[in-house]
Order: sequence, then C-alpha cells, then structure tokens
Amino acid sequence: MCPPNMSLATVKDLLQKHDIRHEVLLDNANELIEMQTRNDSTDPRSGSTFYERYHSLEDIYYWINLTIQDNPSRVKAILLGSSYEKRPLYALKLSFSDRPNKKAMWIDCGIHAREWISPAFCLWFVQYSLAFYMQNQDITQILDNLDVYVLPVLNPDGYHYTWTTNRMWRKNRSLSKVSSCVGVDLNRNFDANWCTEGASDYPCSEIYCGEFPESEPESQAVADFLRSHKNTIQLYFSIHSYSQMLLFPYSCSLEEAENHNDLLEMAKQAAQNIKRYYRNIYKYGSGAKTIYLAPGGSDDWAYKLGIKYSYTFELQDRGEYGFLLPPSHIPKACNEALIAVKTIALKVIEKMQPSRSSFQTV
Repeated sequence: MCPPNMSLATVKDLLQKHDIRHEVLLDNANELIEMQTRNDSTDPRSGSTFYERYHSLEDIYYWINLTIQDNPSRVKAILLGSSYEKRPLYALKLSFSDRPNKKAMWIDCGIHAREWISPAFCLWFVQYSLAFYMQNQDITQILDNLDVYVLPVLNPDGYHYTWTTNRMWRKNRSLSKVSSCVGVDLNRNFDANWCTEGASDYPCSEIYCGEFPESEPESQAVADFLRSHKNTIQLYFSIHSYSQMLLFPYSCSLEEAENHNDLLEMAKQAAQNIKRYYRNIYKYGSGAKTIYLAPGGSDDWAYKLGIKYSYTFELQDRGEYGFLLPPSHIPKACNEALIAVKTIALKVIEKMQPSRSSFQTV
C-alpha cells in the first residue's frame, strides 16, 4: 500500500525510475476499507446479514454478551485473561449435551489483527452451531460429542488498532523495553522452536518473536488455558488469512509430525469437500513445506502439548484483495472454513470411538 503522504503517481515514478516491474492490484484500497467499516446495524438480532459484515471490537463484545443472554443453557463466557492494554480475552464455551467425560475442540480467531475474515468466521461458527443444532446432521453429531471453545479475537488490542488507526497492522500493541517499535507477532511467541529461522528478534519486524516464549499476556493466557485443558481438548484450529490453505504441524521445522498421515488425509478430505461444494481450491500440507518456516506458532505448540489434531486454516483469498477481503465474500469464505472444520471434526470423533478389536469377549 502507498504511504498516506505519497500519491500513487509518485510511487509509480519511483518504481519506474529504478526499473522495478510492478502491478497495481488495488487502486481503491481506501474505498474498500471504508466499505468494510460501514455497518447499518450492530444488533445480532437484526437478521442474518449481521454475520455478513465485519464488526469492531466493541460490537464483538456486545455480540458475546447477547449470545450468552439468548442461550444461557448452551453458551457461557470464560475470561482467559487480558491483553497488554487490559482488554478482556473472552472465549465462549458451547456445550450442547451432558455426556460424561466429554472431549472438546478449540477454535481461535484474530491472532493477526488485520485478518478480519478470521473473527468473522468465529462469529459465523457460533451462530451456525446455535441455529442448526438438531437440523444439520454433521454439526449435531459434532456438538453431541464435543464441547467447543471459541476465542473470537485473540489479539484485541491489535484488532482495535486496525479499526481506529492502521488497517494493515499485524502484531499486538505491547511496548518494547529496547525499541520504540511496537508489538509482537503473537504467532511467533509460543514455545515451539521459538525465534529460530522464520521469526525475528528485531522488535520492528512484522514477525518479531518477543523477548521470550509467552512474553505476551495474550499468548500466555491462551497457553495457560490449553495447558489446563490438555486432557480434554482433542482438536485445535487457528483461523488466519489469506492464501486458501489447510495447514498442520510442523511449521516450526521440516520434520514430519508423528501422525502426519492422519493429519494429511483429514486436510485432503476437507479440501476436496471445499472444492466439491464451493468450487474453490485450497492447498493442504504441513506448514513449513506448504508455505514457509514459522516457528513459535500456536498450532505447533498445541501439537507438542499433546493435542494431536492441530490445524491452521488460511482463508480467502489468494491475493486479489488479500487482507482487505470485501464483506460480500464473507459468507463463502466462512462456509468453506465451516465445511473444513466439520470434515476434520467428524474424522476426529470417529477416531475417538473405541475400536471393535479393543473389546475382548469373555
């Protein structure tokens, strides 16, 4: 994007002067941003179109409160902790049955502030679960067998900053002790080959790993919760954008995960279902080999903790709009992610069932 104090013509002249080949992908970025922040209603009860728009952090907190009020027997809020700027980190627990020894899955959204389609998906998933339980067979089976923890905005400070100041901000908003540069990449701040190749120890970098693993209150709050529920949570999803990929461990190294074949097969089936129902192509594979090395990621950390089905989804698109995905694309992007979540969750539930061969006749 052009700096606000520099015109497109000036940037083009500079590029041409230095013989740099270039292409203008979006010549109306400011118009797109204005369109994304324009909301006719902030009330989730106003209709389904609420979920087809992006929402400010204040709107999302309001939505959390309304969702709990409207569904007291099925939804409760869990305060995981607070952000660097003391905003609450609320996860929603969806629980639809009292089955004993029930396992769970986790979905987090908005770890990178500018990836607005990510929180939009978390809201979409919660609404879909509440609306289609006992109507859609797949979501009913999932919710009968698993509780679901949903963290709509893992990085509330950064997300708020994208609405008020800089739409393309990525990191959180913590202040550095050694630099005037602000923020840590929360998806480089977990203890999974922390700050090796693919991360940076330079505070001004977009992929700054922080002072030490879990140095940030946001990553520490999530890690503490997952540690305390590691025997319950069987399946982990972290939702990102963009590039249309279904990724699994490892991203922090080129090694294969112990259950690589299972992870690969589930991702393959999810990608096939997206293509079948929505005619869109998603790549799939281990993170480091499919996209790039990314140490300190939450998905690898969760996997190393013992959550053996751990995925990162990169939602729409492939670069036409990038992080500025128009609101008109929200339904399709969310439905693609939804069918992938359902495909993988059903497979994990299947694997959780005791095999017939494990029973002995007496």
